[in-house]
Amino acid sequence: MALAQGSGELIWWPYMIAKYGLTFLWLLVPACLLQYPLNLEIGRYTLLTGESIFHGFIRLNRRLGIFLWLLMSVSFFWFGAFASAGGTAMAELTHWPAGWSQREQSLFWGYLSIAVFLAAILASGVVYTLIERFMKLVAVVTVVGLLSACLQSDVTATLPEFARGLLGPTAAMARPWEAGDASKLLTAITFAGLGGFWILFYSYWLRDKGAGMAGWVGRITGLGGSEEAVLSDGFLPRDEPESAARWQTWRRFLSADILVGILGNLLTTLMTCLLAYALLFPKGLLPQEYELAVVQSQFFAVSWGEIGRLLFLVVAAAFLTDTWLATADAVSRIQADIVLTLFPAAQRWPARRWYYLFLGLLTLITCFTMQLDAPGPLILTSAVIGFAGTILFPPLLYWLNHRLLPPHLPAWAKPHRRPWLLAVSFAVYLTLAFLYLRSVLGF
Repeated sequence: MALAQGSGELIWWPYMIAKYGLTFLWLLVPACLLQYPLNLEIGRYTLLTGESIFHGFIRLNRRLGIFLWLLMSVSFFWFGAFASAGGTAMAELTHWPAGWSQREQSLFWGYLSIAVFLAAILASGVVYTLIERFMKLVAVVTVVGLLSACLQSDVTATLPEFARGLLGPTAAMARPWEAGDASKLLTAITFAGLGGFWILFYSYWLRDKGAGMAGWVGRITGLGGSEEAVLSDGFLPRDEPESAARWQTWRRFLSADILVGILGNLLTTLMTCLLAYALLFPKGLLPQEYELAVVQSQFFAVSWGEIGRLLFLVVAAAFLTDTWLATADAVSRIQADIVLTLFPAAQRWPARRWYYLFLGLLTLITCFTMQLDAPGPLILTSAVIGFAGTILFPPLLYWLNHRLLPPHLPAWAKPHRRPWLLAVSFAVYLTLAFLYLRSVLGF
């Protein structure tokens, strides 16, 4: 939930509402709910096998797994933009270093936040615990602050019209559509929560929690060894009444855990959209360039004045830069897991050493790419590349969980319902891809 607050919720949905009014608001709820079946299938595979979802993709087809690995790696070259986006808030808050341009100040604070978080990761005995606690704090402060702002009279006055906008467009578009906003709208819809390759992080978080069979196989890496290891060495659930009862408990946990993230994220996004409609839309204020997290400070200022504005800048900096923290950690875990899965000889190094190696490489790469453009375009670049993965996930998850795995499972662990929700997600994402290409290419 905290990771998802990074771009769509704070930046792109408020941008679309501030620019086009309520025209696209009706897409928000479906966009969030579309991710439920993907999270469910990703979590299901990890709970039943203890393996990461990427290990499962490699098990489906080695070449396909390598292709997804390369695509994912490219998409995450640009995520340093979240640190520089958080830097825009700190630059506005401090106007320091004095005499530097807004861009230079934003990059300075972005690099400083990376250095602080990297030091925290290296000093932490259990990295996941550090990240989970920090992000919980950020999520709670964000929700409390937004809720307080939404209760102000200037905001509640727009609530009836806003609620009608959730049901469909209520009026003509506030301004003519600009083709350049196609990437922003695609990102807002697809990343209303964890989109693209970010959604695969969920598998690794479940493993670090020791959820289901993941409690038997350790952390960070998969089992390694032969391609059939997990299907033959006893790491699948046994066909026993006790195992069946445990599976029912874990399945309920999985659904509840996913819904906390999705519904909590939906609530946050609805509040930022309401505030954008009440406070930014009438003034034509748009989050962009090196003010990507600046104009939204009006959200807290409406209830707490100047102190609220300053508090929002601190919070915005925290939940944008913690996106860098969580992403750097998760991608390093994924890279280590894939290398150890694909190349058995790599197991001569312990998993933790591979993790730190990739963490260092990602830090260097993202520090470089932060220099290439303003945060917004870099975030969009990462999102559009990641969307290619989003289209592929539904059919791959179907083949993995409903074709490859069931013959090796007890009857009570096999899926008993048709994955029609997964099919709906696939159809919608495929349609979005077509509409995006038509808008960008003009065909």
